[in-house]
Amino acid sequence: MCLNLMGHLCLRSHHHSVPISITWQDDSGDDDDTASPTDRTELHDTVRNLSLKLDDLSTCNELVAKHGAALQRSLSELDGLRTPYESSEKLKAVNERATLFRITSNAMINACRDFLELAETHSRKWQRALQYEQEQRIHLEETIEQLAKQHNSLERAFRSAPGRAANPSKSFSEGSLLTTKGEDSEEDEDTEYFDAMEDSTSFITVITEAKEDRKAEGGTTGSVDWTSSDNVLDGASLVPKGPSKVKRRVRIPDKPNYSLNLWSIMKNCIGRELSKIPMPVNFNEPLSMLQRLTEDLEYHHLLDKAVHCTSSVEQMCLVAAFSVSSYSTTVHRIAKPFNPMLGETFELDRLDDMGLRSLCEQVSHHPPSAAHYVFSKYGWSLWQEITISSKFRGKYLSIMPLGAIHLEFQASGNHYVWRKSTSTVHNIIVGKLWIDQTGDIEIVNHKTKDRCQLKFLPYSYFSKEVARKVTGVVSDSQGKAHYVLSGSWDEQMECAKIVQSSPSSPSSDGKQKTVYQTLPAKLLWKKYPLPENAENMYYFSELALTLNEHEEGVAPTDSRLRPDQRLMEKGHWDEANTEKQRLEEKQRLNRRRRLEACARGCGAEEAEKEAEVYMPLWFEKRLDPLTGETACMYKGGYWEAKEKQDWHMCPNIF
Repeated sequence: MCLNLMGHLCLRSHHHSVPISITWQDDSGDDDDTASPTDRTELHDTVRNLSLKLDDLSTCNELVAKHGAALQRSLSELDGLRTPYESSEKLKAVNERATLFRITSNAMINACRDFLELAETHSRKWQRALQYEQEQRIHLEETIEQLAKQHNSLERAFRSAPGRAANPSKSFSEGSLLTTKGEDSEEDEDTEYFDAMEDSTSFITVITEAKEDRKAEGGTTGSVDWTSSDNVLDGASLVPKGPSKVKRRVRIPDKPNYSLNLWSIMKNCIGRELSKIPMPVNFNEPLSMLQRLTEDLEYHHLLDKAVHCTSSVEQMCLVAAFSVSSYSTTVHRIAKPFNPMLGETFELDRLDDMGLRSLCEQVSHHPPSAAHYVFSKYGWSLWQEITISSKFRGKYLSIMPLGAIHLEFQASGNHYVWRKSTSTVHNIIVGKLWIDQTGDIEIVNHKTKDRCQLKFLPYSYFSKEVARKVTGVVSDSQGKAHYVLSGSWDEQMECAKIVQSSPSSPSSDGKQKTVYQTLPAKLLWKKYPLPENAENMYYFSELALTLNEHEEGVAPTDSRLRPDQRLMEKGHWDEANTEKQRLEEKQRLNRRRRLEACARGCGAEEAEKEAEVYMPLWFEKRLDPLTGETACMYKGGYWEAKEKQDWHMCPNIF
């Protein structure tokens, strides 16, 4: 009896078991959890599983009743036998206990059957109620998002309304509008006040007219007068692009409409370094990280103009605008670039139209690290080694670029250093992916000790601020503020010259802000419009469309020659995935060979450590005296090799 019962239960349990649903949680502190799309299916499975388990109990009831009756018959037969008095009493006790056990078992089964009837009666009502609540929650979220977008649109329209102020640039500020002309204000009608967000570097700007500024300034500073420097800062973003001798392409094949379950792959990656996880090309865009790094040069004209600045603080404004402009390409670019092969390179030889030459090389694979060097014929050079650290946190993906960016102007010797901010990709599990930039950036001129503090404000549906807002202050070596910066990293940046600063009265919470009296803001940088049909071409900019265009004479390690990336750009994603696996296996084989060669040369104990020491071809490790860090810097030779078309030293990586 026991074997039959256990076998029956195990069989039922095996056929009708339901997989356990695991809910991941992270430490982000967000309260924007969205109901899982599997909730409804899970509810149906649970009710069905409950019914099956109660069926099992009914089967148990039948078996208990059947075998209990047989047991009592056996006991009755034993009771009819002639047995000693003591044995008869024991048999009666056993019979009574069996009867009690049977009564109790029947009561339990009856209670379970009653519960089943109630569950079946109310399960449909529960499902309808849960479905209604889910639909209401989704509708509420969509409504809030729509209201937030409408709020931002209205706010922007209000700020740029021609009847609101004589000059639209007067709306420039660190924070939101506090007092406007025409409202109950006791201040001079030519002055507007603005207040900052509570969690930002709080200050207030007061915008005044240029004529008042000249009276107030009265020659108290030795910096270049605002009106005399207009030709440098005014219209910095409106420089026409230089003519190109080469006709560049203006489109690539449209992105195929591939369905993809991101969560099915990402759920096993929580907390892991994403560069170590094989990912299909479905998550990529047809550009490598080296090409994305080169995209930072799209608004190089800001640096070309900065060369002519006679004031270092004015030059800092343009450098700050350039540092912000590098994020403008990321607003719609949620697909990841290809992780370059070790030794992969990318050149951008655009002396004719952009006035610069750029070279990138992948100098490390784990962690992924790329070295970059740019030379401009207009008198500046830029270099950096960027290591990408990325972690998947469950609901969002954090991308942390590590490493310093150096910019030097040859004529003045001004040497600027800054680091990139953190990028966050939201809605990994549910919803539309979107990217945000957050954190603080400090730009330092190591020659003059001028500084610029930039703050990237995190986006919030409920914030009164413009989305993707950036604010900043440019100060000299003495800590005196000269310019206030404001804008958004996906659209434009402005600067306003500070003519006077003073502390404000403490607020109710005891905080004190600095009040900056400024001239009207001037435009520093404005994003170029995207090409036509960009939404079907991975939202590539005009420059990005040309980066993977085939060119003659490049090194055999150039990203343009990478076969899986080329196949993906043409729309052959299945072939690209196969080719990607081949390249990755080839890279692993090359690493094993280095490991074996090192083991023979330096002993097995140091082999593992030495195998990671890779010698780049065009860059070399040097100590950076300004940051105290070791970084890869360009050692020369690439453009000379290209001139001779001598690439014998290049590794075979494709």
